[in-house]
Amino acid sequence: MFNNRHNGLGKRGRIWGFCILLLCTIPPYCFANFSQAKQIIYKIKEGLPKGTFIGAIGVDLHLDFTVEPPFLFNLPQKKVSDQYVNLNNTTGELYTSATEIDRETLCPDNSEGQRCVLSLDVFVLPQQYFQLVKVKILIEDSNDNRPKFPTDEICMFVPENTPVNARYVVEQSAVDPDVGINGVQTYWLVNDFGMFTLDVEENEGGELTPYLIVIEALDREVQDEYVTDIIAEDGGTPPLLGAATLKIVITDVNDNCPQFKESQINVTIHGNTTKGAHLARLHAVDPDLGANAQISYAYSERVPRDTRSLFHLDKITGVIKLARKIDTSTATFYKLTILANGPGCIPAVATVTIHIIKVVTGPPAVIPRYIAPEKDGVLTIKESEPAFSPIAFFTIKNIDLNQRVDCYLEGSGPFRLVPYQLFKNEYLLETTEPLDYEKTQDYELIVVANNTGGLVMKTFLKVHVLDENDNAPVFQQSLVEISIEENNSPNTFLAQLKASDQDSESRGEIVYLLGGDAPGIFLVDRVTGVLTVATSLDREEKEKYRFIVRAVDQGTPRRESIATVVVTVQDRNDNSPRFINKDFTFFVPENFPGYGEIGVLSVTDADAGENGWVALSILNGSDIFMIDTGRGALRAKTSLDREQQGTYQLWIEAVDGGEPALSSVTMVTVLLLDVNDNPPIVLFPKSNQSYMLVLPNTTPGTSITEVYAVDKDAGMNAVIAYSIIKRKGGEPGSFTIDPETGNITLKRELSNRGLYSLLVKVTDHGQPEPLYSTVMVNFFVNETVSNESYIQSLLTREADIEVEEKPWYIGQMTDGPERYELFPCRPVLIALSVTCLGLFSLVVTLTSYMCCKRFKKIRKKRSEVEMPLKIKTDQAQTVNRKLRLISNI
Repeated sequence: MFNNRHNGLGKRGRIWGFCILLLCTIPPYCFANFSQAKQIIYKIKEGLPKGTFIGAIGVDLHLDFTVEPPFLFNLPQKKVSDQYVNLNNTTGELYTSATEIDRETLCPDNSEGQRCVLSLDVFVLPQQYFQLVKVKILIEDSNDNRPKFPTDEICMFVPENTPVNARYVVEQSAVDPDVGINGVQTYWLVNDFGMFTLDVEENEGGELTPYLIVIEALDREVQDEYVTDIIAEDGGTPPLLGAATLKIVITDVNDNCPQFKESQINVTIHGNTTKGAHLARLHAVDPDLGANAQISYAYSERVPRDTRSLFHLDKITGVIKLARKIDTSTATFYKLTILANGPGCIPAVATVTIHIIKVVTGPPAVIPRYIAPEKDGVLTIKESEPAFSPIAFFTIKNIDLNQRVDCYLEGSGPFRLVPYQLFKNEYLLETTEPLDYEKTQDYELIVVANNTGGLVMKTFLKVHVLDENDNAPVFQQSLVEISIEENNSPNTFLAQLKASDQDSESRGEIVYLLGGDAPGIFLVDRVTGVLTVATSLDREEKEKYRFIVRAVDQGTPRRESIATVVVTVQDRNDNSPRFINKDFTFFVPENFPGYGEIGVLSVTDADAGENGWVALSILNGSDIFMIDTGRGALRAKTSLDREQQGTYQLWIEAVDGGEPALSSVTMVTVLLLDVNDNPPIVLFPKSNQSYMLVLPNTTPGTSITEVYAVDKDAGMNAVIAYSIIKRKGGEPGSFTIDPETGNITLKRELSNRGLYSLLVKVTDHGQPEPLYSTVMVNFFVNETVSNESYIQSLLTREADIEVEEKPWYIGQMTDGPERYELFPCRPVLIALSVTCLGLFSLVVTLTSYMCCKRFKKIRKKRSEVEMPLKIKTDQAQTVNRKLRLISNI
């Protein structure tokens, strides 16, 4: 395995002492620099898994792994290393890589006598240890390929006269990529039928060739083909098999001669038999094929020439006919010897014996003359011929004057044989009614003529009815009703229309056509009548299609019939409910009674049936509002107060009854209109018991205090007016109050000290009746407040307060240097009310017009985005998320 190591010396120097010293100091393994290349051979099987140990290069080189620096092993052929082997760089161990080694792939041209070798160069490093190691890995074959025939079916032709033990080579032998014992070793048949066996011969190159051997006599007329499987088996353990179908065709050899089915035929005829009468037919058979089975008929040389001229023999068909009139005075018996000749065969012999019955007083002779077209004794007549159409004319001859002849017709059918006018012994055959090919195509009639002597003459006649295009196609169903779901896929099968035509040939061939009223989306196959729809149907666009289909025959003239097709498009839940408006706004006066109708939400669904049923529900605010699912009426469960909340925004979901259900959502805004249901609330002064100190020297025109009030209502219902309606103390007109601001001003000098009380009325401008509140405004006129308890006793003392006679605004207009105009509340309110009512009517009218216009557009084009929505009311987070999604939309 290894070559001997040769130590190489360095250049010989002129100083031998230095060389000797150098040799003594260098370690032994350093001599590897000068060594020759080593060669290591390993053997492995193909197909080993990854990580299989191949060999240890360092160990096989007997290297000392204790030296420093340590040995390194390197593969310069990276491609080979990466593909098939892995090298441990420190130990020098070789292992198989992830790529499985296939001997047949690695060495595709390797023959059986050659070895498959994977050659590697391994460097032993570092430099001071350097060696080049030639590693050869012999790849041994394993039985991983089964034999394979070049074709799946092998056809061999073997003549039926092949001698026993004849050998035929099977050219398409099997191939096995494996070599040696793993290659093809033998062949055998699955079924040899007891007629064949296989033999295998080996050529100089070691290839095996199978031979088919015939072991029994073959007869194509017994069996003309043998089909079995040929098996190729290799020598592996376990052995692998390859198979192909072996078809052995037995070719014909002219090994059979003609044979008569009847070799003796007896015929008896009358002496007055007419020329051309059919006497007999001979029939011989030959089991061979093609030209080997051709038969010709001929008279034997022993048949006299005059006999041959009397009886005509057809060489091809073997039919014997009377060639001329028989002379009964010469002979009453004829014997005909007929030969059936085949190629290369001894003729078969048959004998036909003809006995002639001599007619002393012969039977009547019936002479036919055909009116209708005739061929080979068959009359043809069109089925369109009317009744009493003449077919043939018959003349009765050979009549004895002393005998009477009766002529009549036998057989069934609409025919009759009648004497022709005033001529004697002339008869006309005619129809009695129109013929119908579809009922009966052929009739067999016999014209019988017999005389009083009991002699009978029969003439056979065959009438064939010719078909005409007298029947139109008939549909199995004149009304074809078809149901199909909408949104079908294109070219969907609808039905197969079937029609039948009793006429024959092209007259009965039917072509299917669509009528002129058929939409272009429907197609019908001209031949099969298969009806399809080319596009997807939409029930909302059209629910029912009605058109005709024609069935046309190919006769002349063409006839046709029609069937009505009704295609009903069944609904599918493909349309979500649609609100007539994208959103709704309802104006409702506050304090509207509970369960009163706030407004109606109109919603439609283009689908039908349950798919078009719509249920409405409130996604939010269901504790306050409710909706009538049937009418879509929105109601509040309780009376609503604008002062608590003036606007409600509700999300209403419409869900249809389809499966799965589709839905859509709209937003409803409920705006509460204010109602004057809150009187003004006085915020200052805080109570009737409060008072204010006013100095006696206060000059007139001084603003002393003000009354401040608010109203929770809105609009005119919240506009407040102030007036003094009662007083106590002082002179009338001493104080005035601003009706708009509630500012109280001193109008006259205060002559007396003490307590002054004013009853102020705070009124709003609500309709129909204004609401008001009152408050007592107390002034204590003095320089100081020395005794507060006294003042409180005055405030609590009950005393009558004089009521000023004039309304609050009259005094304001007349007294004092300043004049106030009357605030025109009522006219303004009336004008505002009329204006609001007009605007409201205009808004309602425009909204109704826009809704109607939009509803029509929705019915024509449904392009609004469908938004199936599933809401569980008990999950607040889901509701909020859906509301956010809708607000984004």
